[in-house]
Amino acid sequence: MPGAKHSVGKTTVIADVGYRGTGPVIPHRRERGQVELSAWQEAHNASHRKLRAGVEHTFARMKTWKILRDCRLKGAGVHHAMLDIARLHNLTLTG
Repeated sequence: MPGAKHSVGKTTVIADVGYRGTGPVIPHRRERGQVELSAWQEAHNASHRKLRAGVEHTFARMKTWKILRDCRLKGAGVHHAMLDIARLHNLTLTG
C-alpha cells in the first residue's frame, strides 16, 4: 500500500506544528530568543489557521455523520469514504 507522500503527489499539504521537518506547510514559530514573528509570518499563520479550522470542522462533521467512525477498521474503508465525499463535493459544485 502506498504511503501518504505517494498519495498526495505534488499537492501542497498543510499540517500543524507536530509535523515539523516532514515536508508539509506548517505555521511559523518563534525561534529561541526571537521576540515576535514578522508581519508576513503572522499573516501566513492567520490564513493557515483559517484553512485548518475548515478542514478540522469537516473531519468532525464526518465523524458525527459516522462516515469515518467505523470505516478505519474495514480495510479500504477510509479510501472509499473519501471517494464518496469527493463525489458529493463535485455534485455540490455542479449543482
